[in-house]
Amino acid sequence: MSELGLCSRREADEWIARGWVRVDGQVISELGSKVTPNQRVTVERQAAAEQSKRVTVLINKPMAYVSGQAEDGYTPAIALIKAETRWAEDKLPEQFHPTQLRSLVAAGRLDIDSVGLLVLTQDGRIAKQLIGQDSEIEKEYLVRVQYSKPGRLPDADLKRLCHGLWLDGKALLPARVRWQNDDQLCFVLREGKKRQIRRMCEAVGLRVIGLKRVRIGRILLGNLPTGQWRYLGPDEQF
Repeated sequence: MSELGLCSRREADEWIARGWVRVDGQVISELGSKVTPNQRVTVERQAAAEQSKRVTVLINKPMAYVSGQAEDGYTPAIALIKAETRWAEDKLPEQFHPTQLRSLVAAGRLDIDSVGLLVLTQDGRIAKQLIGQDSEIEKEYLVRVQYSKPGRLPDADLKRLCHGLWLDGKALLPARVRWQNDDQLCFVLREGKKRQIRRMCEAVGLRVIGLKRVRIGRILLGNLPTGQWRYLGPDEQF
């Protein structure tokens, strides 16, 4: 079911337990049941109705907030999601309710000392699309840097940032890196290893002064103010 894009694995378990899943018309109640390629999997309407209630939130994360669970005394970004911090220009009719915070998880990391676009979702399909093993969704960052040597970063090292660096014993996927202005680079990545951009910069003698994520797939941070959030619209796709 997850591979078909119907739902996440956790959602599939929940739907099966509720008797909402059929194979060739027969209700399946046992988790982990085998299905052959020529069998037909269907789900009850209740599953789609339940899924449609799940929200996805875009937040402009400030410094000093962690993406996921609270750690080392730092506040998680989910603490910023409340009625009074919703962006005034969010025109969706969706009304905020604290129950929307249940099972709302960060779909991807943004370091405590980084800012910008962070996605939190209750929808397992979106989480899989953004952070699943096969995800190829681009993420774009503006990175202010300082070179540790006299002069300017050589073109050869800029090319290494694009392709040729290794982290944790593995070659990094090709990236797009270009100068935005004299002290700021634009990175476009299709992967997200822990502190990847900072470690990439260190490898070529650059120190990161500031890092901001401005795009995930087709979704832009845009004018969303720092510390505020909005809903992902039904017509928006990553």
